[in-house]
Amino acid sequence: MNHQHPYHLVDQSPWPIVSSLGVLVSTVGLVLWFNGFGFFVVFLGLVSLFLVVFFWWRDVIRESTFQGNHTSVVGVGLRFGMVFFITSEVLFFFAFFWAFFHSSLAPSIELGVCWPPCGIYPLDPFLIPLLNTAVLLSSGVTITWSHHSIIENNWFSSVQGLFFTILLGLYFTGLQAWEYFDAPFTISDGVYGCTFFVATGFHGLHVIIGTTFLSVCFFRLLFYHFSDSHHFGFEAAAWYWHFVDVVWLFLYISIYWWGS
Repeated sequence: MNHQHPYHLVDQSPWPIVSSLGVLVSTVGLVLWFNGFGFFVVFLGLVSLFLVVFFWWRDVIRESTFQGNHTSVVGVGLRFGMVFFITSEVLFFFAFFWAFFHSSLAPSIELGVCWPPCGIYPLDPFLIPLLNTAVLLSSGVTITWSHHSIIENNWFSSVQGLFFTILLGLYFTGLQAWEYFDAPFTISDGVYGCTFFVATGFHGLHVIIGTTFLSVCFFRLLFYHFSDSHHFGFEAAAWYWHFVDVVWLFLYISIYWWGS
């Protein structure tokens, strides 16, 4: 006799613990790589993470679309999980802002009692950073357009909006890569370089992750996996993307504009 609780329709997944181990291996590998060895460990960790991403998405798509396991009760759990995840991401970036303001609001004598520190020539906030701000804000409009189109059962408009969002995400990543290539300072240039590249770099990583998330939703949209009342996979991606937009606004105002 099956004594499984009627709400527990989704099988237990091995991917959370496997992804945690992959992150641990990647982090240890990076530390070793910074000290002259450990490239193979980083490679092993990243490969495991890519495999986890593929198989985890495969299982979630299978459970939600083909097995019908994502009931309204499961959907509530997924929404709470996404809210808690984004909350943890907010705290993650809060640490970077704390580090930045700790040094910039009261620069120590080692920094020359000024901000930016002596010898640092910050990027012009009204060039690439301002363009990237416009790009991300525009992507927030297109993802909202796509979301409302799904709710209104307008398949073609939803595909259009999501396609343009992905293009804008790729454009943002390309602009940030060019900005890094052209920057007059590096991550090793004291506290300014460290806080700048770590904060904006992790944000850039989140843009790449969000673009990947949206790309999966785009192909699911092409195969009619979403309906007006059953599209939380897309909704979670939209929440994540809006979070990325908001974080960028704080980064632009504090680090690029005020911090320059």
